[in-house]
Amino acid sequence: MIVAICAGGPIREVAFNINVDKWIGVDRGAYYLIEQGIVPDAIVGDFDSVSEEEFVRISAVVTHVEAFQSEKDETDTDLALMRAIEFTPSEVLLTGVTGGRLDHQEAALRSLYRMQLAYPHIQFKVMNTHNELHFLTPGRHKLEKTVHPYLSFFAYGEDVCEVTLRGVKYETTNETITQATSRFTSNEILLDDAYITFSSGICLVVRSMD
Repeated sequence: MIVAICAGGPIREVAFNINVDKWIGVDRGAYYLIEQGIVPDAIVGDFDSVSEEEFVRISAVVTHVEAFQSEKDETDTDLALMRAIEFTPSEVLLTGVTGGRLDHQEAALRSLYRMQLAYPHIQFKVMNTHNELHFLTPGRHKLEKTVHPYLSFFAYGEDVCEVTLRGVKYETTNETITQATSRFTSNEILLDDAYITFSSGICLVVRSMD
């Protein structure tokens, strides 16, 4: 099962046209979905970014509304991610978290990182209209060709060690992605059996199109 979460960032960044089984609306993201003719399976948030009229419309369409106080330890995105886990998904896609406030974007990325470590059997991704990103843990990972032809690799939290890339334009053997480097930016997949392996660290993968 694939669960998508729509947050309330700039609507121009929201990836609506994705094939998913369940939608969760986060705060204003719930209103975005309804405006697109998508009825969320659940909505969460403190709803401080919608008007009273918009909240009435949301409540009239969605049967499962989880409203929280604005002063809380978790972000609205955190609450939505925890709600997504209840659907027992194989994938969780997060959209509507890019292109607006940078602190919100970074908070969402850190939440995704934490969830990926806690639930390694679930693939978590951030998506917008031109990019997707996700985290990889140590091991071997196949690199699939997608609509995003460019892929970049970054160390997240610590160096990524003994990195070997095969089947891509710029191959490496047992190299290190350090915290400060940008050298692993803008690679391309050439072969169907492309892969990355590494022995330690957490690798942030960004897939992009022009």
